[in-house]
Amino acid sequence: MSSAALVRTTTPAQRRNDVWLALALLISAVISAWLGTVAGFYGENTPAFGWALVYVAALTLPLALRRRFPETTLIVVALAFFVGVSVRIPEIYVGNVALFIAMYTVGAWVSDRRRATVVRLAVIAGMFVWLLVVTFQSATDPDGDGPSRAGLFSPFAAYMIIQFLVNAAYFGGAYFFGERAWADARARAVLEERTAELEREREITAAQAVALDRVRIARELHDVVAHHVSAMGVQAGAARTVLDDDTAAAREALVTVETSAREALTELRQLLETLRTPDADTPAASTVRLQSIPELIAHANENGMPTTFAVVGDPTELPELVQVNLYRIAQEALTNARRHGGPDAAADVRLRFDDDHVELEVANRGREQVAGRAGLGIVGMRERAAASGGTLEAGPRPRGGFLVRARVPSRLGGSSTRTSSPRAATIAEAGR
Repeated sequence: MSSAALVRTTTPAQRRNDVWLALALLISAVISAWLGTVAGFYGENTPAFGWALVYVAALTLPLALRRRFPETTLIVVALAFFVGVSVRIPEIYVGNVALFIAMYTVGAWVSDRRRATVVRLAVIAGMFVWLLVVTFQSATDPDGDGPSRAGLFSPFAAYMIIQFLVNAAYFGGAYFFGERAWADARARAVLEERTAELEREREITAAQAVALDRVRIARELHDVVAHHVSAMGVQAGAARTVLDDDTAAAREALVTVETSAREALTELRQLLETLRTPDADTPAASTVRLQSIPELIAHANENGMPTTFAVVGDPTELPELVQVNLYRIAQEALTNARRHGGPDAAADVRLRFDDDHVELEVANRGREQVAGRAGLGIVGMRERAAASGGTLEAGPRPRGGFLVRARVPSRLGGSSTRTSSPRAATIAEAGR
């Protein structure tokens, strides 16, 4: 965001505050002018008090519009200050405050930075030219009162140097604080713009993640159902071919078609139920399976959470839906362990096979989750376990940490077969 791109707008509250500030300075200036008149700051040369009222009004009331018309306000206040001091209005304190605020406002609120710089430098140059003229007149006035001008470095010279230094600090401070206020406002505007942009990107990313997840699930749906439909077509064709010659073979083929149809419908219904569960990001493969769990273990170790993986029992060939849901449960449990377990979190993942069920257990040894209503992650894991016809337990461990255990049937309306190379137990550990 460039400087010109920032346009500061005033709020009703800010405008009200400016009015109250102008009124407060007006009252203070009236009191200051009255006290100066009574004290006789300029002796017999002091103008009538009525002129002082006109002066303080011209000096302070424009500040009520200082944020809406900052350059005009500065010019009016500077001219009023010049006239008032030139004709010796006995008020010098509130006038200095009003001029400082007017110059600060130009630096803090004018969007055109070149114009803001030119206006302020013009006023500062005019004030210093005025100071030089007054100094020259005082130095050349033979009858002038004030400090002595005798000597190489006279009291008068010291007094004039002090005047220049005070004015330099005064105008330099007004200029500097105005610039800092503008820089702070610009930084806040940039931060707000980036925050809004990040929020928009987050919403777009979330929508894209949901859409991509549904595409992945659609691919998984195809993988789950397609082979059933293909098998049904082949078996139906075979039954039609042998229907007249071999009734028993035709009957067996039709039974296979019926079984495949039931399995397809069961898996289709359970997979569609997972569509309403928002899932975490998955690997880029078209269908995730239990064979992909080691990738989750490696990812967890690479991201600073020591994680082990063990397979207990003889692995069986599980239905696609069970593999997908168990993978998702493991993924969510590891994500929660990394998110809630603290810096010392570590996890153990175990996959157990028996004759009828498969059990996934994810235990972390870090800090247990904050007690309260279960989050969407646990709800999603429960729904995935239920979609596979099983159950899920999730809660703190007695010895610390958190445990997620899913137990689902290894069959969905059909028989499961043993893998060609059974193994008793496999333990994979990385990052220890």
